[in-house]
Amino acid sequence: MVSEKDLRDIIAQVLTEMNVSDGATASAVEAAVAGKASPQNGTEIEDGCWDDVAAVDLRTQYLVENPVAKEAYYDLKQYAPCRLGIGKAGARYKTLPVLEFRAAHSAAQDAVFNDVDQDFIDKMGLFTVQTKCDSKDTYLTRPDLGRKLNDEAVKTIKEKCKMHPTVQIYVSDGLSSAAIAANVGDVLPAIEQGLKSYGIDYGTPFFVKYGRVGAMDQISEITGADVTCVLIGERPGLITAESMSAYIAYKATVGMPEARRTVVSNIHKDGTIPAEAGAHIADIIKKILDAKASGTDLKL
Repeated sequence: MVSEKDLRDIIAQVLTEMNVSDGATASAVEAAVAGKASPQNGTEIEDGCWDDVAAVDLRTQYLVENPVAKEAYYDLKQYAPCRLGIGKAGARYKTLPVLEFRAAHSAAQDAVFNDVDQDFIDKMGLFTVQTKCDSKDTYLTRPDLGRKLNDEAVKTIKEKCKMHPTVQIYVSDGLSSAAIAANVGDVLPAIEQGLKSYGIDYGTPFFVKYGRVGAMDQISEITGADVTCVLIGERPGLITAESMSAYIAYKATVGMPEARRTVVSNIHKDGTIPAEAGAHIADIIKKILDAKASGTDLKL
């Protein structure tokens, strides 16, 4: 433990290096040792709280002091919500950008490690099956098991799903439970409505826990669907933890090339609007059925 004498010496040395006068140094040392702030450089504690730092739109945030071309830089930021132009305090980042970064990182971790709320799944009218992953840790460390359904899942799908539908849609948590909760409620009904308007029948939707994109290949083989579409949470970044994608394939089979998948990505409130994405996905499914091809084989 540092003695009071050593503490005085350390504080005095730091203040001397900062070119603080002897009188001010002595006062500051006494105040610091006594646990009190000096009158000239006091710390004032205010009541209140921070605004929600996670709610800040980075496209409208510009913290550089005395900028040379603020308007031009600000216009540039409208096209990309990146952490640019956040300013600095000396050699360090400012407090607000640091808090925003930590909040975004926490949201990303929560999205990965939290499960989709069962009440939400029930509300959407989905039954649940699971891959061969028995936990979130297994899911994260064994991607191969996330592409294979367990035996009970295969049995349940055969019992509860319509066999040989034109389109089979299902939902999977993927790497973001937050993306599912934020988007599926708008996307799934929009897809179903769009397919109905085209006169395309679809199978019974359901939820796959601990699922990877590749699980759709086995599901396609089980159901015998012409087109399989999975709505899955994408790996969260530091801009949003709610990004979802739709992977669509024509007559998918286990072991097929990844190039045979068509993807609609970046589905979230600040990207492709969920309801609009649903209508767009239904339109793409119609084109896939007409062309009898998907992925790089489909010419849109």
